[in-house]
Amino acid sequence: MRAYELIHRKRDGGALTAAELEALIRGYTAGEIPDYQLAAFCMAVYFRGMDAAESLALTEAMLRSGDVLDLSALPGAKIDKHSTGGVGDKVSLPLAALAAACGVRVPMVSGRGLGHTGGTLDKLEAIPGFRVDLPVGRFIELVGSVGACLMGQTDRIAPADKRLYALRDVTATVESIPLIAASIMSKKLAEGIDGLVLDVKVGRGAFMKTLPEAQALARALIGVGRGAGKRVTALLTAMDQPLGLSIGNALEVVESIELLRGGGPADLREVTVALTAEMLLLARLAPGLAAARRQVEAAIADGRGLAKWRQIIEAQGGDPRVVEDTGRLPRASTLLELPSPTAGVVEALDGEALGLAAMALGAGRARVEDRIDPAVGLVLHRKVGDRVERGEPLLTVHRNAGGEPQPRLEARLVAAYTIGPGPVVPAPLIIERLADPS
Repeated sequence: MRAYELIHRKRDGGALTAAELEALIRGYTAGEIPDYQLAAFCMAVYFRGMDAAESLALTEAMLRSGDVLDLSALPGAKIDKHSTGGVGDKVSLPLAALAAACGVRVPMVSGRGLGHTGGTLDKLEAIPGFRVDLPVGRFIELVGSVGACLMGQTDRIAPADKRLYALRDVTATVESIPLIAASIMSKKLAEGIDGLVLDVKVGRGAFMKTLPEAQALARALIGVGRGAGKRVTALLTAMDQPLGLSIGNALEVVESIELLRGGGPADLREVTVALTAEMLLLARLAPGLAAARRQVEAAIADGRGLAKWRQIIEAQGGDPRVVEDTGRLPRASTLLELPSPTAGVVEALDGEALGLAAMALGAGRARVEDRIDPAVGLVLHRKVGDRVERGEPLLTVHRNAGGEPQPRLEARLVAAYTIGPGPVVPAPLIIERLADPS
């Protein structure tokens, strides 16, 4: 089977069989098919798309390129959550603790941030000593004994995805929905899960900028999950402005702990509780969403979620004392307040611009090899709908030496805010719920 023929057929809008996609991915993973031919294949898919059968076949081919974890010996339902990426999105931290506290087994293989969106692994590594590079055996052990474990992708979990994503990143084919779906689901299915909750972000701070794009991606992911025999639910959530008030790794860990203590920003709590409740529903630990939400809220109120988070941190080598004393987390040397240039109401807030500003401080990476400064970032004092007077702080910059020069950074941050006469009613956080009808 020649790769040329498959590329040619897909270029002209034809469909590929499961056997052909399996051969293509197997040959690429083994180094028998060169990058330039897979790049051509990705571009053909970008323009021509894939039907549901092709998307499932591509996912399964990528899944079988490496190891698939077997968690069947562990009692209870194994449910994970995946976010398509946003600014200030620290939901995975409190969610894992709350879901585990409510009886869900949470095997979570997470990623690092790249560009304007943050990564769960970078946030976890802001906790002194926290290990995300665990052996697979230890990962399975902790899912069983603690109820949750959060680690990074190993070389043996969907290795085809690791190579293919790097290729897509440099060939302008990242935004292809069939390729995104195969990338996400091949990694998640390799965890040995029974079900998956998706947080599909939509808006200026997300990769999916429009609602139709987000809906199409959610439906594609649900379809692949259904084809693989897994229960999948998706929530489409707003990402025009950052989620919560903190952007930056240690700062977001602090905000996660505040949520588990019963506080934290209302928007972060709303999204976290909604997604965790969906996990309980997929695990069949609640008869309906209202009951599931009550269970999650109770785990916050009685401290079980916070206690579980302390247990997770300690089990993965981190300093559990950060739960009681967040001052043990990395801190920036300099705090600078950004005053509002005018009085009025915040009418819009560019989440992507704020994410890029945090990246310029060192909170994120423009290239995979860039180093993260866990202490730096932004803490917002005003969001959409809030009134601000001239000279009052819009946000506080947490910075260390280096990073973008201050005048340029301040100009970038001021430009992220649109201030007008108002009033403005923020858009709903949870836009739509999509679930497998079966």
